[in-house]
Amino acid sequence: MAFTSKCAQATPSTPSSSLSKPQWKYQVFLSFRGEDTRYNFTDHLYDALVDKKIDTFRDDEELEMGRPINPELFDAIETSRMAVIILSRNYASSTWCLDELVRILECKKRREMRVLPVFYHVDLSDVWHQVGSFKDAFDKHVERFKDRDKVERWRAALREVADLSGSHSLNDG
Repeated sequence: MAFTSKCAQATPSTPSSSLSKPQWKYQVFLSFRGEDTRYNFTDHLYDALVDKKIDTFRDDEELEMGRPINPELFDAIETSRMAVIILSRNYASSTWCLDELVRILECKKRREMRVLPVFYHVDLSDVWHQVGSFKDAFDKHVERFKDRDKVERWRAALREVADLSGSHSLNDG
């Protein structure tokens, strides 16, 4: 499935005054693998952001394998000021997460979206070099998908996000 990015057109609504700051639908978009972090780290982070009155998007759906990504997720990415990408052991096994990641990085390039990676129970070098659970996930993607370009875009996106400054967490929480 081909995705076209609306980041170039999806600028936040701005009042007529040029001195006004842009108004985003969300201040933060959380990208995460539900089975790894939904009921621990991501919940705690989401609650902390909401407690601070920060408009945060977190997908609450339990996703079914093989279902196409919900267009509302892409809309939420495109109307968010920043994204926090919680890279965990099974992040790369989710094509939804990988499609989100590609879209987030497109928005970063087109409109300078702020992106903060969090390496949760994974080593940054494992993400960049795609070893361990990341290698296992990509071995399955290569078998499953005929679209090798898509798989390569996912690989490149993981390397790009690993090059960004972020936070590394090896503790539960």
